[in-house]
Amino acid sequence: MTQEEYKDEVRRIRPKLISVARRYMGDDDAEDTVQDVLLRLWQMLDELRLPLDALATVLVRNQCISLLRKQRHAITADGYAIEIADDSTDESLDRLMAIVESLPSMQQTILRLRHMEGMEMSDIAELTGSNEVAVRKALSRARQAVRL
Repeated sequence: MTQEEYKDEVRRIRPKLISVARRYMGDDDAEDTVQDVLLRLWQMLDELRLPLDALATVLVRNQCISLLRKQRHAITADGYAIEIADDSTDESLDRLMAIVESLPSMQQTILRLRHMEGMEMSDIAELTGSNEVAVRKALSRARQAVRL
């Protein structure tokens, strides 16, 4: 990838990356997190191929989770950070992720698309080949399972 291609791609995807980071980190840390990821991608410039959307989104999400773990927070199913006791941070996060991973694949996918990617119900329905009512029902069941 050339420098110009990279710059054009970053201009295109940066708002989406900031939106993803804000869901995890809030307004203050979102910009810094995205900037760190873009710097890491810049260092890999020769190895990159277009489009960068998926790779950059995963890197931003992983960076946010790493930072939250360092700050002794856990991520809830809504994508919000909550404060938990120092001793149980990793254990609570692991337990939450185990619950999410134990969900049926459709519920897991819908939960992640809605709360981590911020997609609209109609877009999720289109992507999964389902209707909005079925998506809403699956999301409700997934949320109930995570709350237990």
